[in-house]
Amino acid sequence: MAEGVKLFGALLSPFVYRVIWALKLKAIPYEFIEEDLPNKSPLLLKYNPVHKKIPVLLHGDKPVCESMVIVEYIDEMWPQNPLLPNDPYERALARFWVKFAEDKGTSVWRLFRAKGEELENTRKETLEMLQNVEEHGLGEKKFFGGDSIGIADIAFGSVIYWLGLIEEVVGEGVIFEAHKFPRLHAWIQNFKQAPIIKENLPDRGWSVTFFKRRREAILAASA
Repeated sequence: MAEGVKLFGALLSPFVYRVIWALKLKAIPYEFIEEDLPNKSPLLLKYNPVHKKIPVLLHGDKPVCESMVIVEYIDEMWPQNPLLPNDPYERALARFWVKFAEDKGTSVWRLFRAKGEELENTRKETLEMLQNVEEHGLGEKKFFGGDSIGIADIAFGSVIYWLGLIEEVVGEGVIFEAHKFPRLHAWIQNFKQAPIIKENLPDRGWSVTFFKRRREAILAASA
């Protein structure tokens, strides 16, 4: 069933990594097709004509778009190592936290482009998002769904890992402090140390260098 799986993406995109993690956790072989985002390929525009964005999963001749939609498609198509729990209520909780990550995690991406008052307001939004997850999301569990990585971990893994990169790039102080968010800090360490995740993370030094240059260009263009 894994024959003909292709992933269109870019290797510093947190949204692409969500799909990579899901495919790797399921042991699904795939072909990665790297996109030059300033010069999007005709195939990307063909397979995602609405948003014209990565990631796009191509399964046979069927394109699937939007990172968490793709992750759920993967989970339904290949049932081994399930990412969603069997219990309907637990599934609903997992989907709630995925939606929370999608809705509130946007503050992390906005930090990257923000400066001045906008940066301060976005930092406050990010702190509020982290506090909600710390207090209500994890409890005493190793991962959101229990002892193994699930769909909510994949959604938040991209948010929290890239927050660490963006904090270093922006250089305006640390938001994600261990003493303020002990549960989340323990969780992200567990997540990053899981063998599949550890083997499929972008190089930190290279990522920070790339994003620093990108942020400088964005701020210069908006000056």
